[in-house]
Amino acid sequence: MITLYHRPKTRSTRFLFLLEELGADYEVRIVSTRSQDGTGGVDPANPHPHGKVPAISDDGVVVFESAAITLYLTDKFPLNRIGPVTTDRQRGEYLSWLAYYAGVFEPALISKFMKVEVPRVTAGWVAIEEVMPVVLARLARGSYWLGEDFSGLDVLYGTTFAQFAQSDLMPRSPVLDAYVKRIVARPAFARAMAKDKG
Repeated sequence: MITLYHRPKTRSTRFLFLLEELGADYEVRIVSTRSQDGTGGVDPANPHPHGKVPAISDDGVVVFESAAITLYLTDKFPLNRIGPVTTDRQRGEYLSWLAYYAGVFEPALISKFMKVEVPRVTAGWVAIEEVMPVVLARLARGSYWLGEDFSGLDVLYGTTFAQFAQSDLMPRSPVLDAYVKRIVARPAFARAMAKDKG
């Protein structure tokens, strides 16, 4: 049984979505975390090393960080074809874009959100203004991140765009708007949102 350590309306909500897409048996354990305003605290029941969400436990095997959880779950449930298996020609692409999400996209987005200039010489990522043309070109190639097949990448990127697409952090784009509409129209997304509300 998979346990999702979850706080509603956080990045762990995307894993309700992924678990629903996968048709996995899972349980949700609500945990407390520190809030942006300084309230709250680390829940001792949460296995994440910094008391953050998301984290999962699969019969005692703990996995944390969004890209790692996505890879773990899509590998665990290969019949759902939401992540290319090791023999699939798209596997390298899948791994690269998972790493790009964690190592380039999310740091660029957070830097913009926090109004922190990206140090061009030493940072392993670039400013969001350099990231978004790459992202938009990617999305213009098909309905989903890997073309016409929905994947775990769409859970990560799609839920982030759904959250921030109307903010000043993202450029206005018909391609991005259409992509977000496809993501949020998925039945598993609706089920996840209903579960997130309790």
